[in-house]
Amino acid sequence: MFYSFKGFIPVVHPSSFVHPQACVTGNVIIGRDCYIGPGAALRGDWGGIVLEDGCNVQENCVVHMFPGLTVTLKAGAHIGHGAIVHGAQIGRNCLVGMNAVLMDHVELGDESIVGALSFIREGEKIPARSLVVGNPARVIRTVTDEMLAWKTTGTALYQALPEEMRQYAEACEPLSELPADRPGQEVLFDTWQRVKAGK
Repeated sequence: MFYSFKGFIPVVHPSSFVHPQACVTGNVIIGRDCYIGPGAALRGDWGGIVLEDGCNVQENCVVHMFPGLTVTLKAGAHIGHGAIVHGAQIGRNCLVGMNAVLMDHVELGDESIVGALSFIREGEKIPARSLVVGNPARVIRTVTDEMLAWKTTGTALYQALPEEMRQYAEACEPLSELPADRPGQEVLFDTWQRVKAGK
């Protein structure tokens, strides 16, 4: 759902997909080829939220801020299920793992990876290509080329998802029993195969 707030109406590029069960409020700008999953809350009421092209904010994430801050997710930022980004700046092509928390004034350098369940304290400045884990989080090493390629491929899958959601997803009633002609599960992985092949 979308809500205006004090005259600010969310802006979403038509190539992006915001799930109807997500909630986007106020001063929020979403660029091209972004995916916002069900249960995600992007609250631009006390500041701003900017998602550059190709970002994804997955199911049950929260993006919010201390009053007066603007949260920016730079191009290709990948925010995993249940993560909280509160007043932080997320660099280009970063991965924030599931249920991680990034507090106000955090600056996550480009191409960094934050491990699941990590907690990055207010004001931390994380250099580019850092692997960050723990509570409190700390940099444990540099992101390798292999890790970054893995992350970039996974994000490409989410960048393809908005068009697939528009093409294939529709509200329905569940079946009471499994039909004999149900397709094989491999049909769900065709996009993954194309992404891995660079198509």
